[in-house]
Amino acid sequence: MHTTVANPILWADVPDVSVIRVGSVYYMVSTSMHSMPGCPIMKSENLMHWELVGYVFDKLEDNDAHNLIDGKGIYGNGSWAASLRYREGMFYVAFSCNDMNRFYIYRTSNIEKGPWERSVIEGLHHDPSLLFDDDGRVYVIYGNGDIRIQELTDDASALREGGIDRLLFETERDGIGLRCEGCHAYKLNGYYYLFFIEWPSVGNRRRRQIVYRSRELLGPYERRIALDDDLGYRNNGVAQGGIVDTPAGDWYAALFQDRDAVGRLPCVVPMRWEDDWPVFGEAGQVPKTFEVPLPDSAPKPLVIGDEFDYTDNKLALNWQWNHNPDDSLWSVTERPGWLRLATGPIADRIERARNTLTQRTEGPTCAGETVLDATGMKPGDRAGLAALQSGFGTVGIWAGESGERRVAMCMRGEDGSEEIVESLPFACEVIRLKIDFDFRESADTAVFAYAAEGEGWKTIGRPLKMKYTLDHFMGYRIGLFNYATRQRGGFADFDYFRYAKGGPIHEME
Repeated sequence: MHTTVANPILWADVPDVSVIRVGSVYYMVSTSMHSMPGCPIMKSENLMHWELVGYVFDKLEDNDAHNLIDGKGIYGNGSWAASLRYREGMFYVAFSCNDMNRFYIYRTSNIEKGPWERSVIEGLHHDPSLLFDDDGRVYVIYGNGDIRIQELTDDASALREGGIDRLLFETERDGIGLRCEGCHAYKLNGYYYLFFIEWPSVGNRRRRQIVYRSRELLGPYERRIALDDDLGYRNNGVAQGGIVDTPAGDWYAALFQDRDAVGRLPCVVPMRWEDDWPVFGEAGQVPKTFEVPLPDSAPKPLVIGDEFDYTDNKLALNWQWNHNPDDSLWSVTERPGWLRLATGPIADRIERARNTLTQRTEGPTCAGETVLDATGMKPGDRAGLAALQSGFGTVGIWAGESGERRVAMCMRGEDGSEEIVESLPFACEVIRLKIDFDFRESADTAVFAYAAEGEGWKTIGRPLKMKYTLDHFMGYRIGLFNYATRQRGGFADFDYFRYAKGGPIHEME
């Protein structure tokens, strides 16, 4: 009974991972920011093959920013760095939301099906970790450089009146560009262990994993570097996360690594104990592959193709909307076998278009294609396929004022607008669209193509040089979109979304 772990375990944007084990099953939550539903829950039997099983919430808040109708949205905000914990039959997920200046705690007895009960505490708790102590008391430890601790009520639903609320300690400053953050807290072996990430501004200047430990909750704490390695990839450190054991008592760390435009990728690292200190890796390095004594299982796809053959108006879990959707403006049942996206609020570019339906992209290469029926589009409407990040690229149909249609490839202009790179007359109502993504060795390019029915692919525009930027703080996503620049009421129908991961980039004219 064994499984081969190959790092990264998922070559897709699954950042800020928090992993627990309940019995023989592992669960993981990660950051989802402006993608809805939010806080994805995945499960695994072996730490390598993960299955998406649900989300903590469908919508975090219902306001103009979260609904993407304020002209700005919540890009780079929303839910950050959730902490997943389990105690006595109850699962807890806690995180902060920068744009709301709030700390959220969700609870459920059924992590896969919910429902989740929500509590809100005013004020940010940056990169929090819940800590359930042996005496039943509950704490949240959080902060960036200045690490704080607050005591919560027994059910972790509110701050405990008169409970601990203080600065726990200050982390290193000298030679550090980004001080410690991303807390993961544990009580083990008679010690309190606090794991963090920090980013030195001297030396190799890459992110590294730090651990603090103390016999006493309030300190004093000792400090060590737990891991400083880049997995042989462009000096990008593998760090930020926590630890988890197996039923047999083996230990592993669940961390992540920046891989540029595709996003932040989760990794699993073997761990052992020496003198009650955690020691990560093999000779201080993250192994690219290693064996774990856990049952093998068939991998489940994180990104899927979809023929949109649904009996109920409910999408597969793999899809997420860019911000809160307007549920009155989409359907997979109105035209059976098709996804219909109707236009809502007027927008001037894809970044402000509501009801853009997205999935992650994956490395080393991947491609997504769709068929768009533009019959229902009104003058000024734009619909198609997008490579979505701040530096976006799109390919699709632009409906003209006089009913004419053009196929257009666009990129973000210097002023943020959706700038046409190339457009061509297109007389047909139905068009095939495709984007090829290449993330090999951070090539980070996307190539856009179209085809009339019965014809071969033709590239359009120029390759997009993708770049991970902090205003979105998310790896590139592929999305289906339709929005109005003139009037509401049009619609676009998508026959399918087909997806291919890995292998050669498709040949196109």
